[in-house]
Amino acid sequence: MTILAIIAAVQAAAVPVPAIAPAAPVAAIIAPATESVLRAGTPVPLTMSESITTNGKKLRIGQRVRLAVASDVQLGSAVVIPAGSMAEAEITDVRNKGMWGKSGRIEARALNVRVGERLIRLSGTFDDKGVTGTAGVVAAIALVPVAGFFVTGTSASIPAGSGVKAFLDEDLRIAAAR
Repeated sequence: MTILAIIAAVQAAAVPVPAIAPAAPVAAIIAPATESVLRAGTPVPLTMSESITTNGKKLRIGQRVRLAVASDVQLGSAVVIPAGSMAEAEITDVRNKGMWGKSGRIEARALNVRVGERLIRLSGTFDDKGVTGTAGVVAAIALVPVAGFFVTGTSASIPAGSGVKAFLDEDLRIAAAR
């Protein structure tokens, strides 16, 4: 067999190689997106404007509580929620102190903050629990079995000025100042 015959036989038996498609054009990013959005989940530090307590048994589920924004919430250098803005929370659970050493408990959730004429939704919960009187009950029962009936825990209270953590519950689109 001649060399030409061998080359012809190899070329006839060769598997065709698929053609490679040209790469798709890639978009070039010229500048980063400049979207002005304060995202949901951004912390909003609050303080209690009034004290709440289970002492006196006047606190009720659904009762509204006043709070204030503790420090500015900013997006870059722009103040979106200024310090001192009024916020509101709602009592979600109340348990008054009671017999047999039962302590008081308060649970609440942040609802909104007012900025100008706009109400901005907030999320976040806060609570307080009094101290149980279990040791007093045990000691009282050891001395006089009925005495545990008269031992109570302490009331729950959240004083004015206490810090509360809340978070934005919605994205806020901020108009850029010109």
